[in-house]
Amino acid sequence: MITINDLTFRMMGRTLFDKASVNIDDGVKAGLVGRNGTGKTTLFKMITGDLHPESGDIELRKNIKIGQVAQEAPGTDQSLLEVVLEADVERTSLMKEAETATDPNRIGLIHERLNDIDAHSAESRAGSILNGLGFDAEAQKRPCGSFSGGWRMRVALAAVLFAEPDLLLLDEPTNYLDLEGTVWLENYVAKYKHTVLLISHDRDLLNKACNMIVHLEHKNLTPYKGGYDTFERTRAERLMLQTKQAEKQDAKRKHMQAFVDRFKAKASKARQAQSRIKALEKMQVINVAIDESVAPLVFPSPKREIASPIINMENVGVGYDNGPLILKGLNLRIDADDRIALLGANGNGKSTFAKLIADRLEYAVGHVTRAEKLKIAIFAQHQIDDLIPENTCYEHVRALMPGEPEGKVRGRVARMGLSADKMDTKARELSGGERARLLLGLITFHAPHLLILDEPTNHLDIDSRRALVMAINDYRGAVILISHDRHLVESSAERLWLVDKGNVTPYDGDMEDYKKLILKGPEKAVSAKRERKLAEKAAKAAAKSDGKAKQPQAAAFNRNEAQKRIKQLDGIMKKANQAIGKLDTLLAEASSRQEFNRISDLAKKKAEFERRLNQVEEEWLKLSSKLEKA
Repeated sequence: MITINDLTFRMMGRTLFDKASVNIDDGVKAGLVGRNGTGKTTLFKMITGDLHPESGDIELRKNIKIGQVAQEAPGTDQSLLEVVLEADVERTSLMKEAETATDPNRIGLIHERLNDIDAHSAESRAGSILNGLGFDAEAQKRPCGSFSGGWRMRVALAAVLFAEPDLLLLDEPTNYLDLEGTVWLENYVAKYKHTVLLISHDRDLLNKACNMIVHLEHKNLTPYKGGYDTFERTRAERLMLQTKQAEKQDAKRKHMQAFVDRFKAKASKARQAQSRIKALEKMQVINVAIDESVAPLVFPSPKREIASPIINMENVGVGYDNGPLILKGLNLRIDADDRIALLGANGNGKSTFAKLIADRLEYAVGHVTRAEKLKIAIFAQHQIDDLIPENTCYEHVRALMPGEPEGKVRGRVARMGLSADKMDTKARELSGGERARLLLGLITFHAPHLLILDEPTNHLDIDSRRALVMAINDYRGAVILISHDRHLVESSAERLWLVDKGNVTPYDGDMEDYKKLILKGPEKAVSAKRERKLAEKAAKAAAKSDGKAKQPQAAAFNRNEAQKRIKQLDGIMKKANQAIGKLDTLLAEASSRQEFNRISDLAKKKAEFERRLNQVEEEWLKLSSKLEKA
């Protein structure tokens, strides 16, 4: 499908590719990964012919149809469904011709071809794709121009998916999707019958949808079989092997050089010395790829702890400008050490809820109690635009540290993960990831008690996302997280709240349960939920009647107490297992970077959780045994 041979390309005096080669077979789902700025999008432009390599070539199969997402769907009066249907150029052309054709033979050929390309199911397929990306049947009939730019990007994505090109190029498609759309896309790409080349920093998408990873590093392309986790493990093993081979070769060189230095002047050993000199000259140096480190992120923890709950809501309702309430009946509390992720499709009110918590939106009804002297910081994508374009990173931080010496200010900028050469760079010249780091550093400058992160990963590469996970887990305040990155949610959040149908409620399940719920569809999900509730109700009724029939009142009371305690222990065991799973993930990440102090700390925490889990399991077994005998 795609063969790249000795590709070399320079842009603005910087070499992005230096004799890079890779082959991607037909039907492969390949994830293209690498640090921001290494040239991933540039490679896409060379594949489509928008840019041309300095040397080398890119070979594509003949008559290949390439599809990539347009910058944005047109803001016209056409409905979303019409815009998507028109993306299939052949079908649109044949349909128009069928309306005017008069030659019976041509009419027959047209309808035969329409049948071959399954044109009769086109509207159904287009509607299904739009629905998966968040547009219900009513929205699909609305004009495209009535939607915002972010939603029109989804329409553009739907259009290219509907066209079913032979080679599908996707460049960070999840940046304008919510979690629900991301899960749907992951499933769609995994089942796509043609070739896909995908640029993404979403490791779950790369794991589930891709069967090959192409790593762009040091101006070269290296292929790996499998998803992202397999790539990361294989690459770490390769780096370790290279290092060991280089060490062995270095030892051999030193031994041969020592012989040469010692005996080259002696006639009896001159021939052997010359032989070793030639061997040294022929010995190829093993180049060890340097694993580029990513600067850590640091969120200052609050200096003074405050008592829980830090926020308490009673029957709260909120909306905009005296309009209808978007969220109502909120009865929630947030504690000082909470890690809560908000689930729910875009448009359901997650950002509205975040603004309510941050006290940036006044509630209409109910009552909200906030802890005294509570400090809240909020990160939202649009705030990146609030950075002063002409001010440098140093100047942004200097404004928060008047009177402090320059060295101290620059030290604070460095803690944000911005290198010395970026400190005096204007905000408008920073990359998206660098601006995100600057903004995160600015909003957390005064060590807030509560940190609200609304889609913080859009401009961060995979390594920076890992740094974000560590920063959240090291931070000792409360965190509210909105993100389409499942790995971030699973690694950082301890509680899940679902924002749906005008309310916010705790979600009893994990991210895998939520993924299944999304893929089932709303009707099946509601049905499954109803069945579960009926089953729980029946079980409670059966237990109640069984207790009354077989035991006296005192024994029934003990049975109920035991059941309550077992339920409590179930919850404790579930949380402990989740915590152990997160610690395992963090240990794996830390070990790959040889962070020995952190590994020791994480291992101690894991051992403590396992000890507590054993105690709880023992109590659970004893109670369960007594309950069975009763």
